[in-house]
Amino acid sequence: MNFLNILKDIEAIDPEITDKISPRRDVIKNITSFGSKVALSALPFAMGSMFNKASAQTSSSVGDVLNFALTLEYLEAEFYTTALNSPALLALIPAGPALAALQRIRDDENAHVKFLKDTLAALKVTAVSKPTFDFTAKGTFPTVFSNYGTFLAVSQAFEDTGVRAYKGQAPNLIGNKVVLTAALSIHSVEARHASHIRQMRRATGGDLVNLKPWITGDANNFNDSGVSAVNATYMGENNKMQATVDITTLTGATPGSKISYSAAVEAFDEPLTTQAVLDIANLFIVK
Repeated sequence: MNFLNILKDIEAIDPEITDKISPRRDVIKNITSFGSKVALSALPFAMGSMFNKASAQTSSSVGDVLNFALTLEYLEAEFYTTALNSPALLALIPAGPALAALQRIRDDENAHVKFLKDTLAALKVTAVSKPTFDFTAKGTFPTVFSNYGTFLAVSQAFEDTGVRAYKGQAPNLIGNKVVLTAALSIHSVEARHASHIRQMRRATGGDLVNLKPWITGDANNFNDSGVSAVNATYMGENNKMQATVDITTLTGATPGSKISYSAAVEAFDEPLTTQAVLDIANLFIVK
């Protein structure tokens, strides 16, 4: 078996194969050392495993993730654009920092849409079309653009969904470091949006005066948006296990104490599955 010829044949079919399997390229560069440590009979299996992992990260699979993200960004961008074009809502938004923050979030979301579409074009993947949205969720939120409190509650649900959605997709982009880095950059911005919207809700006072800048709750309910229709956004946030470790078994700040349940679950955001995010988005998609 002429192994180097096999590699050349693969590169002829896909010139970017060494980039796709990075950082495994060092293994190829040092194939003599690799071969001396692996029995010849095991070599096809070992390389087969490498290329299977590499082929899983083709433009098509990355494109699927980016189109999934684009659908969510369409929703958020359209939500804030519609809100800031609604005279009834504009009359209720406090002038100054609150209005400026919402304008900035709108601009961020539109920038995310443009970035994702441009990236898909560079990958030669067709971008999904923008759906038609109904932000009342078929009448569930009839005052979403005429009641400031309802608007902020729905906004919080969207932003919390975005944070968990990007986290859920990160493993699917590991094979493309450039796209992964960009996606994580969007993820951090969504997290800032979520925190700021929560601060804006807290500023309205009343029952929201103790709302935290991060997702919080108890073992039975982590939906602190106050909107039961978006319960799916918060499913799984009561998880106290991280990397097989029960966080509540770890030593707390006070010697002899353990980390509390609330601190354990609030210290980590959980990823959302693709289907869970689509189920949430479909509440607001007409077609």
